[in-house]
Amino acid sequence: MKIIDLDGYGLNPGDLSWDGFKQLGEFTYYDRTIANEKIILERIKDAEIILTNKTPLSKKVISQAPQLKYIGVLATGFNVVDVKAATENNITVTNIPSYGTDAVAQHTLALLLEITNQVGLHNQAVQNGEWTKSADFTFWKTPLMSLTGKTFGIIGFGSIGKAVAQLAHAFGMNVIFYNHNPKKVSASWLKQVSLETLYATADIISLHVPQTAETTNMIDTKAIVQMKPGVIIINTARGGLLNETDVAKALNQGKIYALGADVVSNEPINSDNPLLTAKNSFLTPHIAWAPIETRQRLMNIAVDNLKAFLAGHPKNMVN
Repeated sequence: MKIIDLDGYGLNPGDLSWDGFKQLGEFTYYDRTIANEKIILERIKDAEIILTNKTPLSKKVISQAPQLKYIGVLATGFNVVDVKAATENNITVTNIPSYGTDAVAQHTLALLLEITNQVGLHNQAVQNGEWTKSADFTFWKTPLMSLTGKTFGIIGFGSIGKAVAQLAHAFGMNVIFYNHNPKKVSASWLKQVSLETLYATADIISLHVPQTAETTNMIDTKAIVQMKPGVIIINTARGGLLNETDVAKALNQGKIYALGADVVSNEPINSDNPLLTAKNSFLTPHIAWAPIETRQRLMNIAVDNLKAFLAGHPKNMVN
C-alpha cells in the first residue's frame, strides 16, 4: 500500500518521526507540492492513501485517482479537499480536530501581551545599549497597558474560545462572548452577549470562528464603527475574517489601537498586504499551532486516524 504525504515539511521540518506511517505501508513524503493539478496527479499515482495539509485536492484530481481510498488532512480545516467529490468516489476524508486548543489559546494571549507590554521592542532597546545610556533606572518606548479590569470579548465559543476565556479571566479581565448558537453558561464570571453589545463594550476582541460565507470579512468598516475607540483586535482563527484594507485604515486612523494576527487572507503573506505597513500591526507567520508538543499530538492523531481506517472503523471523518 502506497502512502503519499504531499506537503510534510510544515508538520515535520525534521524534529519529528514519520515512523508511524512507515509502519503502515510504503511511505513517501514531499516537503512541498505546488498547487498544480498535473504535478499533484503525477505524485499521487498508484497511491491509495494521501496525506495533505495545504496542497489542494480538487474534483479533477480526485476523479483521476481511481486507486485512491483515503485522504488524511493534517489539520483541522479541510477546505483544501473537495469533500463532495471524495464522497462521490467513495473516498474517506479525515481531519485532526482539537489538537491545538491550548497552543492557540496561549498564542492569543502572547499576541495580546506583546501589544500591551512590548517585550520585544524593549528587549531590543536594552540590547542596543539604550538602558546602559539611560539617565534613569527605567524607561519605556511606547505606552504600556494593564489588562486587569479590561473587557475581553470573544467571538466564537468553541473549544479554543473557551480556553481563551479561562486565560483572560486569570488576568483579571471581564470576559464576555458571542456565539452564533447560544451556549449554556455556568461560570459567574462569564457573560454571553449579542454581537452588537460585544462590539460596543469590549476593549479587546478575539476571533475564534471558522471562516464561512457568513464570517468572511466580518470585521469591516461597518463592524469597526460599532467598536470602542482604541479597541484591540486579536485574530488567531482565519485571515479572511478581516477585511484587511478596512482594518489597516482603522489602525492608521487610531480607531483600532492595535491588531495581533497569526493569520492573513493569503499565506504566505503578500508583500502588498496593507497590514504590513499599518500602525500597531503585530503579525506572526501562522505559528499558533506549531509548538513541538502540539505537532507531535497532530502526528499521533493522524496515524491513529489511518490505523482506524485500515481496521475498518474510521474516525474523525468529515464525509
